[in-house]
Amino acid sequence: MRKIKKYMGVVALVLVATLVLSACGATNNPNVTPHSGIYGWVYQWLGRPLQNIMIQTAHMIGGENGAGWGIVIITFVVRLILMPLMLVQQNKSVRQQEKMARLQPQMKLIQNAMKHKGITPDQQMTLSGWQRELYSKNQVSLTGGIGCLPLLIQLPIMWGIYQAVFYSQELAHSTFFGISLSQKSVVLAIIATVFTVIQGYISTISIPEEQKKTMQSMMLFNPIMTLFFSLSFSGALALYWAAGNFVMIIQQLIVTFILTPKVKQHVADELKEKPVEVVVTKEKVASLFDTDSTSGSKNNEAKKELHQDLRNRNKGKQQRRK
Repeated sequence: MRKIKKYMGVVALVLVATLVLSACGATNNPNVTPHSGIYGWVYQWLGRPLQNIMIQTAHMIGGENGAGWGIVIITFVVRLILMPLMLVQQNKSVRQQEKMARLQPQMKLIQNAMKHKGITPDQQMTLSGWQRELYSKNQVSLTGGIGCLPLLIQLPIMWGIYQAVFYSQELAHSTFFGISLSQKSVVLAIIATVFTVIQGYISTISIPEEQKKTMQSMMLFNPIMTLFFSLSFSGALALYWAAGNFVMIIQQLIVTFILTPKVKQHVADELKEKPVEVVVTKEKVASLFDTDSTSGSKNNEAKKELHQDLRNRNKGKQQRRK
C-alpha cells in the first residue's frame, strides 16, 4: 500500500500525458476547436472558461506577461482550494506511519516467518490472519493515508490549461518573461524540477533514517519524471507545474514543521492510554512451525508402531501353521 501511494504522483503525470497526447491526436489544428466527444466536453467546461480567465487576467495586468500570470493565479487558487484536503490526507498518512512504526517489531516477525523454508499454505493463511488481526486491534487501516483525489482533480485542470493555450491565437503567441507559453520551455522545466527536488528533500527531514532509504528511489524518480513531462509539453503546462510545485514546497513546510510534530505527539499520548496490542510473538511463530513438525514426528511413530504390530501378527500366524 505504501508503494501505491508513492507512485500516485507518477501515475497522475502519465495520465495527463495520455490525455493531452490523445487530445493532440484528435484535433491537432489550433484553429478548429473540439465540439464532440470527451475533448469537446473538456474544452467546453474547462478549456474555454480557463481561456477566458487567462485572457481577462492578461488584459487586466497588461504587458507581455499577463497570460503567464493568469496561469500562476489559476494554479495558486487550485492549490489553495486543494490544500485543506491534502493536509487532511497528510495527517492520515503521518498517523499511519507513526502507528506502523510501533507495529514494526511484530510485522518483522510475520515477514520473517513468511520466508520460512517449507512453509505450507495453511501456515501462510495463519500468518496473514495474524497480520489482519494486528492491524484491526491497533486501529491501523491498510489503505489509510492514501489519497489520490487531489491528484485526480488536477488532471482535468492541466488538460484544460493545455487546451486554453492551444486553441487561442492570443494566448498561443503570449510569453512569460520572454518564455513562450505555446512552445516547450527548458527554463520552466528546470524550475519545476528544482522545486520538486526541494519539496522532496523537505519531506524527508522529519522521517527516520530507515524510511529515508526506502524513499531515495522516489526522490530521484519524481524530479526525472517532472523534467521529462515538462519538456514534453508547452510552456503553459510547465509553468503550471512550476507554480504548483512552489505551492507544494509551502505545503510541505507546514506538514514537516507544524503538522507532523503535533500528530506524533498526539499518537504518543494515545499509546500511553492504550498501548500497542500484542498479537504476534516469537513463541507464537515458533509454535506455528513446531506444531507441524511435532505432529509429523508423532504420525511417523504411529506408522512405525502399526507396521511393527502387523509384523508381529504375521509371525504369530506362521507359528500356528507350523
